[in-house]
Amino acid sequence: MYLNVMKTSAGILLFKRDQTHLYYFLVHPGGPFWKHKDEGAWSIPKGEMSPDEDPLERALIEFKEETGQSVEGEFIPLQSVKQKGGKTVYAWALEKDMETSGLYSNTVEIEWPPRSSAMIEIQEVDQWEWFTSEEAQKKINLAQAAFITELEKILKERE
Repeated sequence: MYLNVMKTSAGILLFKRDQTHLYYFLVHPGGPFWKHKDEGAWSIPKGEMSPDEDPLERALIEFKEETGQSVEGEFIPLQSVKQKGGKTVYAWALEKDMETSGLYSNTVEIEWPPRSSAMIEIQEVDQWEWFTSEEAQKKINLAQAAFITELEKILKERE
């Protein structure tokens, strides 16, 4: 029997601002598949969750696993998005500056090359970077760009 179980993830969209710009903290997935991919490959720090898990708690766990840092503060809930492959992603925005040097990611084992039965260990995330809104919209997974658009609307309404 086939069970149609769609995957769900939860993550944190970190942002900071100066007088003229908003900046977004994005991560680049590690491993050979993503090695030469850039535009559309970056993401918010996020990870898969089980159906009975609290999404914000999972988002905080994933942020720590993918950066080595914990975050806390006033989380702004954002509308979930559905990515091209069918995965639903829940996200919260948080205004916080964070230095990117010294960040580190947990490692995972993957089969590489696919269907080879050979396993390799990779960093889950291999790059961390702050991008302006315009840059972030190009770098981030297409579906996740909606998080940036929504957050900017929320921030404008709060002015």
